[in-house]
Amino acid sequence: MLKREHHLVSPVPEAVVIEARAVIAKIRQEGATKDNKESLYQLINKLTEEGVDFFFMEPLRRMGAGTVMKKMAKMGLSSMLKGTRMVIHNVLKKIDDKGMHDILDFIEEILYEPDTTTVSA
Repeated sequence: MLKREHHLVSPVPEAVVIEARAVIAKIRQEGATKDNKESLYQLINKLTEEGVDFFFMEPLRRMGAGTVMKKMAKMGLSSMLKGTRMVIHNVLKKIDDKGMHDILDFIEEILYEPDTTTVSA
């Protein structure tokens, strides 16, 4: 669905993508166990932190923002992430297998492979 819509793009380290695929495969095989919910919680937090860093901190780095400005931004973002973690944790605590699979489908949908094609001049 997302490939047919405008969307924002955030880079994700390959190690996180590999972890995401492993977590998704394990949950699809074993279901929404307590340990699998914890793994998904950790994965969602990593993906969220990567996106927040890219969309909020990367522009500051690119504009050459000073230390004070970056520290203020990190402090505010840290508070936001703390609240986000609590919400994610509460949702995953109560989720059933169908809800879990819907989340897995979404994560698979938003993970894109890097474009390795080159444009010739």
